[in-house]
This record gives sequence, structure tokens and C-alpha cells, in this order.
Amino acid sequence: MKILITGICGFVGSTLARALRETHPRWQIVGIDNFIRPGSETNRAPLTKLGVKVFRGDIRFARDLAKLPAVDWVIDAAANPSVLAGVDGQTSSRELVDHNLGGTINVLEFCKAHRAGFILLSTSRVYSIPPLAALKVKTVEKAFRPVLIKTVPGLSASGLSESFSTAPPVSLYGATKLASEAMALEYGATFSFPVWINRCGVLAGAGQFGRADQGIFAYWLNAWLRQRPLKYIGFDGKGSQVRDCLHPRDLLSLLERQMASDGKGKARVQNVSGGAKSAMSLAQLSDWCAARFGPHEVASEAAPRPFDIPWMVLDSALAKRQWNWQPQTPMPEILEEIAAHAEKNPRWLEISAPR
Repeated sequence: MKILITGICGFVGSTLARALRETHPRWQIVGIDNFIRPGSETNRAPLTKLGVKVFRGDIRFARDLAKLPAVDWVIDAAANPSVLAGVDGQTSSRELVDHNLGGTINVLEFCKAHRAGFILLSTSRVYSIPPLAALKVKTVEKAFRPVLIKTVPGLSASGLSESFSTAPPVSLYGATKLASEAMALEYGATFSFPVWINRCGVLAGAGQFGRADQGIFAYWLNAWLRQRPLKYIGFDGKGSQVRDCLHPRDLLSLLERQMASDGKGKARVQNVSGGAKSAMSLAQLSDWCAARFGPHEVASEAAPRPFDIPWMVLDSALAKRQWNWQPQTPMPEILEEIAAHAEKNPRWLEISAPR
């Protein structure tokens, strides 16, 4: 088996590459990365040492993909993963679309040329913002919980299912991923190659780059340990907003099953997350940090930011039914892994934060 991972030196791409190499030592793993993300270069040498061939290139440019070898499957882990991308002054809206949509189309053309299967790592942020922002919640043990309303399709105590609305607005970031999903399904149907789309919740673990907008759990722990400024933003500034999290290595068993499947009778799009069992508010995360590292003051700002929502938990029941998949790494283990990495890497925020 030959596999190409785009964005291979990012947190998710590198984690999957290591897991695949460990589990399938005879498979050929190659990857492409443009190394524009601070911290990504730190993953290059370790992957090369494991026998993973890493190409420097940018999926926005078809010529860079043309130099890659033919493969059986592509796992697309390359993206600007911030919901604030295109509006935060770090990247332009054009750059975001070029990265997340134009790059995906180039990869799909690569799959078409080589008859390769395609797996897109998508996001929970394809779900519609207005009904989520308007969601009625109550606070239980410092965390928001939705007040369930039967008239909201796709919403339950287990989280959002795939039937929840994806109507705009979903943010520019969410729109590029939703458009990428549609293009992937169209390419697969038109040119007869397999396509799977996995909508992931917040991905977290040791080695995640130090950005609050891309990896809030890793950022919060690293900043707390270093006594860096932290702030609860929006929702009365109490930190009650909730996210679930998933370790990317838990994706491996799902990807293996998808690559081995003939696809008959299976939905092509599924949620993949830690779910309600792996959900936590920022206030609860602060309590965990205080117990692990000691006290630290967190500032408060009541005014919300664009695209903020109080509660985002994905229901992965479909993935469990059709793939017999469920996450294996519990939240406490993920947090402890991040904490241990933070202690061993005192300059991690400087290495991996935006310059």
C-alpha cells in the first residue's frame, strides 16, 4: 500500500504518519508540506528517520503535486484550520480559499490521474452558525449544556449529527471545507475513485502547535504552565463554552477500514469526534490546569468574537454503526500527554506560535 499525506508535517499529518508507520511498517508513506506553519519543520527529521519520504511543496500549485509518486490513497490533512482565517489579519480571504479549496481541487486532480482513493479530514465548523449561536443553554458544573428542542433537526444530548444544518453562514473557513467536501464527492462519483469525508471535532494531543485558534487545549495548557496571559472571551466571560476533543491517532482504525472497504451501502460523510464523554469547558480546563500546574489568573472579556458558539459536540453514532469505530483515548489521557510534552519543551509556544 502506498499512501500520500498532505500537510504531513502538521500536527495531524505527522501523528497519522507515525501511527501508520508503526502499524504498517511495509507500507510506503510519503507526504508533502510547505512548512509555512511555525513548528512544522520540527517534524521533518523524525519522520525521515522513520523512513517517511517528505517532499517540500505546496498543494496550491499543481506542479508541486506532479513531482510526487503515484499512490493508492491520499489522506488530505493540509489546511488552514482556523475558524478566524481570512478575517484575523494573519491570512487574507483569498489565501484561505486558495489553501483550503484550491489546494483540495489540485489534490483531487492528482487522485484522478493516479486512480487513488481520497480521504478528506474535514471539520465540525461546516455546521451552521446561527442555530448554534442561538442555542439555548444552561450552565452545569461550569459548562454549558444545550436545552434540547425537538424542533432542531440533528441536535441531541449526544451532539450534532450529520443531519444538522450546514446552511451559511459557517465562516469562510467552514465554507471552504464544505465546498471541498462537495467537490470531493463530485470528483469521486464522476471519475470513479473512492472518497471518504470525516468531519472531525477539535483534534488535540502532544506536539500540537501553540495557537489558540487551532488547538485550544494544547495552547491553554502550555500558556498556563508558562504563566502566560489567558482570557475567557464572550458568553459573559466565564469560560463556560464547551468543545469535545479527539486524539488524531484514534483516526487510524477508521482510516484503515475506509481504505479496505468497497464502499457499498455506506454513507460517505461521517462525524468523527470524542463526543460528549470527551467534552469540556474552558473553565473546567482551567480547573484541571490548576490541579496539575498550580494557580494562574485568567482574565475575562464578555464581548464575543465573530463565529463564537457556546457549545460544539459532535455525535459520531454513524461512524460507530457503519465502521464499528469509537475513540480510544479519553480526555484525561490527552490532557496529561499534552502536559508532559509542555514540561519537556519549555519553548514550545515560541517554536510553534505565529511569528
